[in-house]
Amino acid sequence: MRPACSGAAMAALASVIVLTACTSSSPTTTGSAVPGVYGSVRAAATGAQRAGTVSVAQPPDSAPTWILPLATSASISVFTVHLFDQQMYRPLYWLVNGVEPKEAAALSLASDPEVSNGDKRFMITIKNSYKWSDGKPITSQDILFWYDLMKAAVKASPSNWAYYTPGIGMPDQVASVTAPSASTVVFTMKSAVNPTWFWQNELGVIQPMPAFAWAKTSATGPILNFANPVNAARIYNYLATQARPSTSWATSPLWKIVDGPYSLSSFSTVSGAFTMFPNRAYGGPHAKKVSRYSSVPFTSDTAEENAIRTGSLDVGYMPLADLPQIGKIKSAGYHVFGYPAFGWLYVVYNFKDATGHFNKIISQLYIRQAIAHLQDQPGVIKAFFYGAAGQAYGPVPVLPKSPYTPTNALVNPYPFSVTAATTLLTAHGWKVVPGGTDTCTRPGTGTAECGAGIPAGTPLAWNLIYETTPVSIGEQITALASDAKRAGIEITPVSSNFNYIVTNYDDQTPAGKTDTSKWAMADFGGFADSTYPTTFGIFNCAGSSNFGGYCSPQADKLIDASVSSTNPKAATSEASYLTTQQPGLFGPTPADALEIGNVLVWKKTLSGPPASFATVTQFNINPEMWYFTR
Repeated sequence: MRPACSGAAMAALASVIVLTACTSSSPTTTGSAVPGVYGSVRAAATGAQRAGTVSVAQPPDSAPTWILPLATSASISVFTVHLFDQQMYRPLYWLVNGVEPKEAAALSLASDPEVSNGDKRFMITIKNSYKWSDGKPITSQDILFWYDLMKAAVKASPSNWAYYTPGIGMPDQVASVTAPSASTVVFTMKSAVNPTWFWQNELGVIQPMPAFAWAKTSATGPILNFANPVNAARIYNYLATQARPSTSWATSPLWKIVDGPYSLSSFSTVSGAFTMFPNRAYGGPHAKKVSRYSSVPFTSDTAEENAIRTGSLDVGYMPLADLPQIGKIKSAGYHVFGYPAFGWLYVVYNFKDATGHFNKIISQLYIRQAIAHLQDQPGVIKAFFYGAAGQAYGPVPVLPKSPYTPTNALVNPYPFSVTAATTLLTAHGWKVVPGGTDTCTRPGTGTAECGAGIPAGTPLAWNLIYETTPVSIGEQITALASDAKRAGIEITPVSSNFNYIVTNYDDQTPAGKTDTSKWAMADFGGFADSTYPTTFGIFNCAGSSNFGGYCSPQADKLIDASVSSTNPKAATSEASYLTTQQPGLFGPTPADALEIGNVLVWKKTLSGPPASFATVTQFNINPEMWYFTR
């Protein structure tokens, strides 16, 4: 899973999209149109292609914070990794294809790994079409260099690599990494792992680094043997020092050696603005003539929208709240496309809040089912998102469609119904008082009783802490509280902000927080799914991101299978169980573009393969494929 993200909800079915982009010698200008939940991406324009400078909106507070292709926990934002860093340093595998959570093989630096020895041996072969910007080939040494620096970084501090989980994956489960040839690397595991998980969630984030240029401890120092752990630690310390935001990013010889489609040409430490020039040696798909890429920062969504209205921005976004005005944007010469990102937004349940016996109440599945019945997802989508969203019922959403989407997540297992909610409560020993507050009248552990640890007279009343930006979160929480009141559940909304919520209301970190019983429910946003969508780290008992302390032995078993078993359906089984169990209140997922709760807009004079525009909704960007038509 990717880290938590703030914002409103993030999700109809589009046809299968295959990224049809041009190669360096034979550009493709056709492709199937992509329908969205709002608008569509048309087929690529034919005719003459013109290069220029593509200006792309940089949302407020999203300036890049790190340049080394070894992301830290503090620098793992979409804006630093996908919209900035990966334009210069490509990952081994490009695991999004238009709106689909699947590999776009043409954009991957390596062929899919060959798995053998009972799912313990993974051999990677680097494609010969990709090279460094100085013409040198990408070799196995560049992967080994990344791996040895990652180990040194993690040894110094687990937070030095954002994807590190103690005991799981790289490097803890890896027995050895060898390079049989200049183009092959072999990862040998200590024990068998789920091959899809290790490929997509572990190997997929590796970004080869130029060992021939970076394996040193100063600008003028000699190239060192990075296989020596002492040297690796010294090299990492030097590169990490250079990786912090600096105007020298654009001039340093270090960062001029790239394998992605772009090289950094300017960067402002004040505003976060940056520009990139095409890397002429780039070996992946791109337009006939690659345009420059300019990231234009804005201090507010209003300022960004004004730039769109005046036509001074090529690619940007429109907040969903402003969709009633979208006609003016189209008239200003823009296309519009809305699609949800692959992930989920949810209201977290605090399974450790003892206030009013909430921990005992929320541990009852029928209570979580009743609350799910009180969420009017179709109404929310219509009223607050103007239709630019989709319903979602678990950690793998309906949209984008994934091979791992379970059947029970395609149709709402707990559709909106106050009657269904009250029937559940009555059947389990609650006196339902519509418009008032329900109380437990049949305490006990029987099938028709309230449940273990819930005394007679216990009220169904608690608080819900929520983020106020964007306003749609508050609107949804208000609607939920209103509908819950109709069933006699008294939910008291309490406004807060993202940083305060994730800092103070997290049951897992650090242990023994005094705030554990100050919140019953919380809405801070949600998580973005990896292509292989296990919830490891989030819904397993000891997960480092298990915000609300959900703990189920069966969930742990299924999550562990997603990571360690050879069962290709393991992630689907895990998602199916969690959809039924409702460890949180999963909500509708709105369209996303550059940040959550927006639709993508781009000038009608800008074109390219449809999937290259559609992928912007999935936290990625491929400006190297775009071209101007006039």
